[in-house]
Order: sequence, then C-alpha cells, then structure tokens
Amino acid sequence: MKKTRLFALVLISFLVLPAYAQRLKDMAAIAGVRSNQLVGYGLVVGLDGTGDQTTQTPFTVQTFNNMMKRFGITPVPGVTPQLKNVASVAIHATLPAFAKPGFAIDITVSSIGNAKSLRGGSLLVTPLKGIDGIVYAIAQGSLVVGGFGAEGADGSSITVNVPSVGRIPNGAMIERIAPSGFMQGDLVFNLHQPDFTTAKRISDTINDLLGPDVAYAMDGGSIRVSAPLSAHERVSYLSVLENLTIEAGETPARVVINSRTGTIIISKHVEVAAVAVTHGSLTVTVSEDAEASQPGAFAEGGETVVVPRSNIDITQENNRMFEFKAGVSLEEIVSAVNQVGAAPGDLMAILEGLKQAGALKAELVVI
Repeated sequence: MKKTRLFALVLISFLVLPAYAQRLKDMAAIAGVRSNQLVGYGLVVGLDGTGDQTTQTPFTVQTFNNMMKRFGITPVPGVTPQLKNVASVAIHATLPAFAKPGFAIDITVSSIGNAKSLRGGSLLVTPLKGIDGIVYAIAQGSLVVGGFGAEGADGSSITVNVPSVGRIPNGAMIERIAPSGFMQGDLVFNLHQPDFTTAKRISDTINDLLGPDVAYAMDGGSIRVSAPLSAHERVSYLSVLENLTIEAGETPARVVINSRTGTIIISKHVEVAAVAVTHGSLTVTVSEDAEASQPGAFAEGGETVVVPRSNIDITQENNRMFEFKAGVSLEEIVSAVNQVGAAPGDLMAILEGLKQAGALKAELVVI
C-alpha cells in the first residue's frame, strides 16, 4: 500500500524567497524600553458557594481575619468561619513601558486554593508589586470568567474550560512609573534575531543617513547609536531611526522538526553532500479467526467446540534507493523524497540519518 506522497512538510516559500527590507522597529528593541511583570495576592468575594474549603486552605481564613481587623472587626477566638463564598487568588499583570499613573491595565486572577469556580466573584482592593517589592498598581473589580462547571445530585459533574481563572479588563490602576533607561546615554538597539550581517547593515544605514561614526555594531546582536540628551529631541530622533528600512541578513541553513505534529521546516540554504539513501518498512499483521470443530458423524460423546486460528502476514515495502548529488538544492531534496512516497515520520528518519552521516549541510533542530 503506497504512502501518501503529500505529507506535512511545511515549506514556507523558502524555495524562492527573495530578501526584503524591514523597518528597524520590527527588527530590534531599544535597551531600557521594556514592560515589567506585576504580581499580587488578594481575596475574591461574592462567589455562589464555590469558594475555598477553609479547613483545607487555612491561609484564606487568615487573610480574611486580617482584612476584618483593618475594618475594626475582631474575629471570635476559637471560631473558624466557613467562607464558601470567598477564595484566595493570585493576580498578575504586565506594566507596559512608559505607562503613567492613572492608566488602567488588564489583570488575570487565578485561584490558589481549592475554589471550584470564580464565576460571579469580585476582587477586593489588592496592591500589585514588581520584583523589587514596590507597589506599582492597585487592582479591584468584577471578574470575567470564560469557564463554568455544573454538578448533579448523583455526583456527576461537567466542566467547560477553566472556571478557576478569570480576567478583569482595565482592572488595575497604575500608581507609579516604572524605572526606564530610555534617557540614559546612547541608544542601544538589541536585535530580536542576532546576526552579524544584519547588525553591520543597520549601522551602515544609520551612518549613511546621519554621518560617520554615529552608529556602530557592538556585536552580532546590539548596535549603539549616539543620541541627543533632551527628551524632545531624543523622541524625534528615534522616530526617524525606527522607520529606517534595512535588508536583514539571511538566516543560517536549518532544518526544524516537530516530532509531535510531524511538521518539518527546511530553510533556504540547506544542501546535501553526495549520498545514496534507501528507506523501507516492514509490516507485520496478526489476525485471529474463530472456527467451529465438530465431532464425526458416528462419534459418541463428542461436542462442538470453537477453535481459534491465527493468521500472520509479513509485508516489506521495497522502496527504491535514490541518490543525492553534491550540493543539491532544497527543491531536489523534496522532489526525491516525494518520489519514494515517504511519510513525515520517514522523512524525519532520513534527515536524521543524513545528519549523522555528515551529508546534511545544515543545523538539525528537533522541537
């Protein structure tokens, strides 16, 4: 039986992809201009009996008691409140670069106890801190939960998505500006994909526009550019630089294999040395049939019984050997493999064999 010739080999037009120019803002990020992660701990209230089981989550009771004390209410000693409508949660958010006090950001709220659902709950005022321990935002609001669950009287249940996680759009108000290195000294562009050729082309393009020695490549991933110190001039200066178009250097020869999905991606400059390849497969099929065995016509005391019968069949596919000449292109590789009808798993084995034999002139990456 022939295998499918067209398999999950993804060739994102690498065969004839021409070089193209990109904006500098799409190729690099400015050192010191970055977002920051915020995290907090708080309580969600107003749940419909789906909150934490306080006997198993004592920290929820402790947090609740501390909150009550702030409002002048002293908990009764020796009494453990059953807080079915309260849940302890962790809150995390991303503080964008240049975000100012008064800006609102989205937050994600996740249960850290054993609450069954956060649907219908409201987050009480919670400070959000950075890794430095400083409060940068205050969170509060009603949750939007995409998942839900239901239980029957007989113990059966159903859950759709994840009801223990929710979001609050614009749920946190920024209270403090995060530190930024934007106004400190020269500008440094850090490439998203480090490449010496790209770094040199960027520095050459900037120097052609603004004069010699304005920019230089520090290494394959960073370009330092002289910049004015005043904020107004620096912003205008950067606006010009980030819209420059530069032709990026071509990526190294690389073959990427995703063994879970059978996806194979081959970049433009992949070549193969002179080598011969054959790839066959052996299939063993075992089937069980039942037959009835009856006694003879004149046999005494005989009974009809069912006798199992096994059939074993071995099939070996004789695929032709195909040859790669030295320096063959990507198109010839794909054509040769398609001719023998290799499936994605077979192609993975062939590529790994070529790499081990030293015939594959590319980096082999398995993800």
